[in-house]
Amino acid sequence: MATILYSATMSLDGFIAGPGGDMGWLTPHLAPNQLIDDLIPRIGALIVGNRTFGGDDPHKDTDKAGKPFGGGWDGPQFIVTHRPRPNANGITFVPDIPTALREARAAAGDRYVNVLGADIARQCLEAGELDEVLTLIAPVLLGDGTPLFDHPGGTEVRMEQLHVSHTPKAINAWMRIIK
Repeated sequence: MATILYSATMSLDGFIAGPGGDMGWLTPHLAPNQLIDDLIPRIGALIVGNRTFGGDDPHKDTDKAGKPFGGGWDGPQFIVTHRPRPNANGITFVPDIPTALREARAAAGDRYVNVLGADIARQCLEAGELDEVLTLIAPVLLGDGTPLFDHPGGTEVRMEQLHVSHTPKAINAWMRIIK
């Protein structure tokens, strides 16, 4: 059965996007990362939030724009949206998290379902369906933007460390959620 993984690059102060969803901050921090290179072939499907799908791209104005992992991954994507569009090119628009999880798990088989988007990850967590979190911590402070995890009023999510490593451009922290 697929493992549900939330992966994101975040600033040291915990933001995955800058103010207004800006992803341009990430561009100078994109660099080879062996952990990601090893993960990509183990991903069987993506669940992507609509804002992430249609939002800013750190690869804009390059041939990698609009492609998951800058073109390093190709496969089925399930976009969660209340405004579905026609499906095309391996992209399926779904109305809610339960549908996304069911379809992405079926597509992924025993590989990872990778979640992209903070709100979608939060919804998966609230549903008790998020298994792991992989955070690449970039050496920058943004001060504002979209946090890795936002739950007004707070909540504690306990985790155990699976792997920690570093590259010249990031600290990789891979955790398993304790259920």
